[in-house]
Amino acid sequence: MNSSPQASPSGSDRGAASDIAEHARPTTAESIISLRGVRKTYFRGKEPIHVLQDLDLEVPVGGYEALMGPSGSGKSTLLNLIAGLDRPSAGSLLVAGADLGAMSDSQLARWRANTIGFIFQAYNLMPVLTAVENVELPLLLTKLSASERKRRAQTALRIVGLEDRMHHYPRQLSGGQEQRVAIARAIVNDPQVLVADEPTGDLDRQSADEILTLLERMNRELHKTIIMVTHDPAAAERAHITRRLNKGQLI
Repeated sequence: MNSSPQASPSGSDRGAASDIAEHARPTTAESIISLRGVRKTYFRGKEPIHVLQDLDLEVPVGGYEALMGPSGSGKSTLLNLIAGLDRPSAGSLLVAGADLGAMSDSQLARWRANTIGFIFQAYNLMPVLTAVENVELPLLLTKLSASERKRRAQTALRIVGLEDRMHHYPRQLSGGQEQRVAIARAIVNDPQVLVADEPTGDLDRQSADEILTLLERMNRELHKTIIMVTHDPAAAERAHITRRLNKGQLI
């Protein structure tokens, strides 16, 4: 979150940052995500399964884009590539100035932690932790003090409108509130890009609309670039651009 001051990097943090920077390329003012000729192929035994084929995609800084398409069209695979959870079989993949295909697993893990916020259909909250403790989890991998971690987690919960639910456990929250906690957890590290995989899939219409309004705020007020996979036309309408995938190709 832009409102949270960044801690001065320690020597090990600076080393990790420079390690990742080796694979960085200049990011233009226009584009934060750039795919060129990207392919993704899996193998079932010796049989190749071509999930994505020769994809080209440009997403501007501050964009809010929805990916739609039938099941098996490659939407989640594309989202995982952009988020650095998977690697392309061929092609060029640049996100936030980093060449993801050239990074080691450890470099990619550090890059994800600093650059990407994840929002899923399943909230993936720890049931034995309170809302603020769940939000704080990504910060445990940083050099921040315990008091600073708590402060940032509280700030994130205030941003999503759950200041009065900080010490509630997931079982004490509605589905919409749980997803708000998950969004707070996604933004607590101040990522540049939010990737959302069916973020309203388990919610009723009213709760879904509230989450979509919150995502719009993340985009408009916090300037987060958002890529959202959805089957819900009402969700896709909230995005600036809707892209459709079919049989591994953008149409």
